[in-house]
Amino acid sequence: RRARNRGDRLLAWLDAIHDAALAGQKEHDRLVLAKSQMERRLKQRRASSKLPGLVELVMSRPLVSAGMIQDRLKVTKQGALNMVGELGLREMTGRGRFRAWGIV
Repeated sequence: RRARNRGDRLLAWLDAIHDAALAGQKEHDRLVLAKSQMERRLKQRRASSKLPGLVELVMSRPLVSAGMIQDRLKVTKQGALNMVGELGLREMTGRGRFRAWGIV
């Protein structure tokens, strides 16, 4: 409900901003941790490996599909599935076909 007192409204608004900032910081920390874990799997790879491109794609999108990986990284569908397996991404759709992966 809307408070009549301007001070109460201001405090509620500042509280909401603070809570949103904390949630954003928590999400940022989670994504940084996920990226560092995926980058650990990139060590000892060839310079021509497309796995770093997949890491960047996964970090820029909430969900990625095999077709999306195939188009962006110019690999085959099976290559995209193999790369997803190497990174250990979590399957988000719960389906056998038209699957999508993301960071949890």
